[in-house]
Amino acid sequence: MTNITYKQDNFAVPLPIAQAARKTAQTFANQQPTPEKAEQVRLNTLAVWVVNEFLQMMDIPTDLTASDSWNPVMRLFADVADLEIPAVGRLECRPVGQLEHTCSVPPETWEERVGYVVVQIDESLQEAKLLGFVPSVATEELPLSQLQPPEAFIEHLGKLKQSPASTLVHLSQWFAGIFESGWQTIEALWNSQEPGLAYAFRSPEIFEQQMSSLPDTVTRRAKLLDLGIQIADQPLMLIVEISPQADQKTSIRLQLHPTGNQIYLPPGAQLTVLDDAGAVFLEAQARSADNYIQLQLRGETGEAFSVRVALNDSSITEQFVI
Repeated sequence: MTNITYKQDNFAVPLPIAQAARKTAQTFANQQPTPEKAEQVRLNTLAVWVVNEFLQMMDIPTDLTASDSWNPVMRLFADVADLEIPAVGRLECRPVGQLEHTCSVPPETWEERVGYVVVQIDESLQEAKLLGFVPSVATEELPLSQLQPPEAFIEHLGKLKQSPASTLVHLSQWFAGIFESGWQTIEALWNSQEPGLAYAFRSPEIFEQQMSSLPDTVTRRAKLLDLGIQIADQPLMLIVEISPQADQKTSIRLQLHPTGNQIYLPPGAQLTVLDDAGAVFLEAQARSADNYIQLQLRGETGEAFSVRVALNDSSITEQFVI
């Protein structure tokens, strides 16, 4: 065990725990029904905060408020310590004590995670150490000796940003208010950006008027898709709108929009719908002055399809089932 501890200390990253982090963790803990649950939430919150601060220092954008760990209902009913990383996915940040040699990883966190970071928190809650990470788990007790160093963690995130892991999106669950990681309201995406990066279609209020005029039966979510440096590090936004039809089918509308200070989509940007066999079903391509492109389709519950957004040699594919 001595060798294991030495090896971890060799590449562990020490980080201070800010007073604001302790205050937030205590607030979340006070909302819990038992002392045990309160302690779990306190440590989970500190672990997420520490990893969030570390990624901010590395210039990797995060979105705390989109994470389950910042959702009071999810904190109450699940042992989650996730951190949303836009255009990448959810990272699980698991806390451990100073004398522990394994890390608890609850089964509810085994899916829809792009990696697992282990954070050692001292008893005074003043300092933490980022011990390392693993890309996946399949056991409730992760030996700390299996951790890879933080440098490998940053490389792992970089690879995922170039080719994000795809999560199956269940559109029928959207009608019940259940949404997969990364899919947010358009307003939430607006508010998560710096003022200079507000979406190109925000200033012409025509788009917002069109959105507000849609019937209540329409459910709409959006996701940022980062195709890399070809569009100056400004992601595209995929909007998916669904509405139930009288014939038991679901109507689906897909739109691809620019973001940032871009008024038009990059010429040649493609929006493609593929059937469950991978064959092209519908396709649209941006011309030199298109501020968005769209496709419409209908399907029955249980039907699967995928949506591919491509520009030159880069592409991102999202998997859907109605």
